[in-house]
Amino acid sequence: MGETEYHPLQPFLPEGTRLLMLGSFPPARKRWSMDFFYPNFTNDMWRIFGLCFFGDKDRLVDADRKTFRREAIEQLLRERGIGLYDTATAVCRTTGTASDKDLEVVTPTDLDALFARIPQCRSAVTTGQKATDLFCAYYGISQPKVGSSIAFTLTDGRPMRLYRMPSSSRAYPMRVERKADCYRPMFSETVGPL
Repeated sequence: MGETEYHPLQPFLPEGTRLLMLGSFPPARKRWSMDFFYPNFTNDMWRIFGLCFFGDKDRLVDADRKTFRREAIEQLLRERGIGLYDTATAVCRTTGTASDKDLEVVTPTDLDALFARIPQCRSAVTTGQKATDLFCAYYGISQPKVGSSIAFTLTDGRPMRLYRMPSSSRAYPMRVERKADCYRPMFSETVGPL
């Protein structure tokens, strides 16, 4: 087993967060194209956002620099009340890849503490299998099918809805346009019309 890696980012929780998006854990730093969530240039999350919110998969992409438009991304997240973090705060990589299957979770995220910081939040979305496994184990709830959601109650009694979306990793065998088709209704239901 490799050495323990601690989460390199603080949760991104804009004021009025209504939707919390949770992945598993960032890729190794060498794969980053920016200092923010979903930093791997081959990851499709910001292309999915581009398609859903602007009808343009490259709207948040800086192709010339092989990175993403972080300021535009953060502005969109603030405007829409979308927070970001991950379901693990410490992991060991069993191999050198960014794949979830090669992550051994050392410390899961304290999800109750995270939700306590965003009292207006009523929806969460997991963006991969490992994140879904960790989230559902934490709350003792069943997993929704990819592209669907379930209602549950937080430990503090707050009603919540968990959405399960396809992974934004290119390893997940689905075209980015099809992934955006899955994300679009979830965004409409949680953060308003697109």
